Amino acid sequence: MGVDLGTANSLVYLRGKGIVVREPSVIARTEDGHILAVGEEAKRMIGRTPAHITATRPMKGGVIADFGVTTAMLAYFLQKALPRRYGLRPRVLVGIPPGASQVEKRAVIDATLQAGAGEAYLIEEPLAAALGEDLPIAEPIATTIVDIGGGRTDVAVIALGGIVTSGSIRVAGDEMDEAIIQYARRIYNLVIGERTAEAIKIEAGSAVPFSDEEPTVAVRGRQIVSGLPRMVKMSAAEVREAIAEPVSAILDTVKQTIEHSPPELAADMVTRGLVLVGGGALLRGIHTLIAETTGMPVQVSDDPLAAVVMGTGRVLDDIGRMRSVLMVPQKT
Repeated sequence: MGVDLGTANSLVYLRGKGIVVREPSVIARTEDGHILAVGEEAKRMIGRTPAHITATRPMKGGVIADFGVTTAMLAYFLQKALPRRYGLRPRVLVGIPPGASQVEKRAVIDATLQAGAGEAYLIEEPLAAALGEDLPIAEPIATTIVDIGGGRTDVAVIALGGIVTSGSIRVAGDEMDEAIIQYARRIYNLVIGERTAEAIKIEAGSAVPFSDEEPTVAVRGRQIVSGLPRMVKMSAAEVREAIAEPVSAILDTVKQTIEHSPPELAADMVTRGLVLVGGGALLRGIHTLIAETTGMPVQVSDDPLAAVVMGTGRVLDDIGRMRSVLMVPQKT
């Protein structure tokens, strides 16, 4: 079983069946710890719960922020993917960000085992994404992955089965949502929630102008002064202005990672380009902006949200040959 335990979304791959779980990384529970909902149902509760119920995302920046809640959420996803029968405890492979600390790696291992796994393995997410895209990572040529997730952006240059150079920044989709929230407050004196900001980003967000007739989105929130509900119209150009800072930070990380790559791989990078994965790859025009900034061709994955978990599936399907890309497993 392969798991992409992301800040915004979690996916589970079951060997022989493909992706069997694709849910938001959200859990809703009461003050005494009773779990009310997980995944899509819990996400619908964000910003709408009474005081005794909390809907939270226990992953921050691609790593575990709340161990107990993450374990409960992961246990739910594993149970949904493979209902326990006859005491079956599956082998689970989990993607982690490059450069994760030993404490963060241990937390993922322990959470996976406590969630019901019999064995827990780790793989760096850019490697998994490259495998999911069927890229030749074992060859002595550069494969460059840009993974724009919910809580972080990871850039990795891969060759000979390992990461040669990588760069990370805790700026991604969540920071774009927060930027939209702050823009609405600053320009329109309007308070909106994170679900509304995400919907605005999906409907009208872009990195560059994308149409002669760009959409205008209705934004509903609460006035700061009066406290009363209000609706305003926000143009795609305004949304683009709102998210310009996090988009610029992502571009800087891509450029810096490329600049720190070995010169021997530079020719490969110019000809082979970059591959975009992660939910942020769906932002309109982000691939165009990265291509213009780097001067390199940029390809967007056909299913950017699934790249990492599909890569874990490829490893599990041939774990004997792929063992070199895994981190040391821990067994119960």
